[in-house]
Amino acid sequence: MQENQFYAMLSRMKYINRWGLMRNVISENICEHSLDVAIIAHALGIIKNKRFNGNVNCERLAVLAIFHDATEIITGDLPTPVKYYSNDIKNAYKEVEDVAKKTLLSYLPDDLSNEYSNLLYKDKDDEYLWRLVKAADRFSALIKCIEERRMGNKDFEKAEETIIKSLSEIDLSEVKCFLDEFIPAYGLTLDEQA
Repeated sequence: MQENQFYAMLSRMKYINRWGLMRNVISENICEHSLDVAIIAHALGIIKNKRFNGNVNCERLAVLAIFHDATEIITGDLPTPVKYYSNDIKNAYKEVEDVAKKTLLSYLPDDLSNEYSNLLYKDKDDEYLWRLVKAADRFSALIKCIEERRMGNKDFEKAEETIIKSLSEIDLSEVKCFLDEFIPAYGLTLDEQA
């Protein structure tokens, strides 16, 4: 029976490790990652609203972030260099993700499936929110790089440079604000933060 397995499948997010091609001092799974992305996305929405006269639904933004990698329960985490190696691979992976979304939704009764469909599939009305989720996803990756570097792992140095460059190219005031004001603290030790 496939129905009603949705939440049990979501609980498996903790078993899907990220950064499979990199040596990790501290392992990270998609459950941890999704919470980080949700917290950062929520912060980006608040910054937009408070400092740049935005009208972002921060709660919806956080929930989209929670589910942004849910398909990886089925697909696993495909490393970025592989996922974006060529248009053929990128397009094929989009098809695989679409099948994974349909599979996840099939694990729910119809009356609940409709509620989650709008979290897994990108709606045009949420286009701005998805831009913030993508930025938050990059921030989460940057933070991972900073943490690994602080632990003496040089394997993440190039990734850190690439991610900082990609974040600096995002033309959103709230992203620049978070990069300038909040990211530096991730490089501090606990004693330095206190």
